[in-house]
Formats: sequence, C-alpha cells, structure tokens
Amino acid sequence: MKNISLNHQICDHRSCLEAFAMKFTNDVEDANDLVQDTLIKAIRYHAMYKQGTNLRGWLYTIMRNTFINDYRKSSRKLALIDTTDDLTPYQLRNSAANNQAENKFVMEDIHRALAKLQPEYSGPFLRYFEGYKYHEIAEELEIPIGTVKTRIHVARQVLKEQLKMYKDRVKLN
Repeated sequence: MKNISLNHQICDHRSCLEAFAMKFTNDVEDANDLVQDTLIKAIRYHAMYKQGTNLRGWLYTIMRNTFINDYRKSSRKLALIDTTDDLTPYQLRNSAANNQAENKFVMEDIHRALAKLQPEYSGPFLRYFEGYKYHEIAEELEIPIGTVKTRIHVARQVLKEQLKMYKDRVKLN
C-alpha cells in the first residue's frame, strides 16, 4: 500500500514538473516527454526515495539528470553523423586507393613507435586508447591512479616526439 501512495504523490507533482521541464526544453512536446520519462523513472525507482525527504526535489533531480543524459546522447549522435559532404562512390574509390599505401606506412610507423615504448608505459596507454577509464586501468594493473595518469602522459609525449612528422595530419592530444 505504501508504493501506491507514493506513486500517487509522485503523479500529483506532474504540473510542477511540466513547468520545470519547459525551462529545460523550451518546447511543449519535449517537455511532455521529459516529464513522462521522469515519472516513469521515479515510479520504477521508488525504493530509492527516502521517506520524509523532499519528494519534489527528488523528482527535480531525476528530471535534471534525465535531461542532461538525453542531451549528451543527442550531442554525441550529432557529432558522429556528418551529412554535410555527400561523396560519390567514384570519389571514395579514388580516395581509398590513393590513401591505402600511405596509410600502411603511417600504421607501420605507429606500431614501431608503440613497440619502442617500455611495457609499463605502453600497457596503460593502450588500455586508455581502447576506452578504459583511469580507475579501471589502475585496478587491473594494481597501481595507483596517479601512476596510471603519469604513464599515459609520458607515453603520449614519447609518441608525439616519435611521430612528429605527422603533426600536421593528426593531433595526438
């Protein structure tokens, strides 16, 4: 019975949430979607709510986090999809043929530079390059997180120096 009561209390805050959502989105449809997502999450995770605390504040926090997460997802999608230049298959084939040999030499130079790195630097750098977080690398290698950051930084500097001939083509920041 407690859950049903809380669900009703959550739904009673809908009008306040709609006004708050409009401040984020400036669009009625997007605001309604944001409110609906917030209510669904609040009801789904009702066990996370601590009785006696500010319910409206809890709902506002859920809404804000939902908006931020959705914004980040949409900005990542827009950054990945670039439709400004439509190339013909003929242009792509010529470009690929011209770049294939050059790219082979570049990759050989990169692999050679990585092979010259000492293992204590190449290990953390490669894991970071693969998408691991600093703390994940630190746990896996059983070293402090500061050491992980230092080793990645040193590896970047060494690779920048060894691959400086490609400085104008690619940034290694």
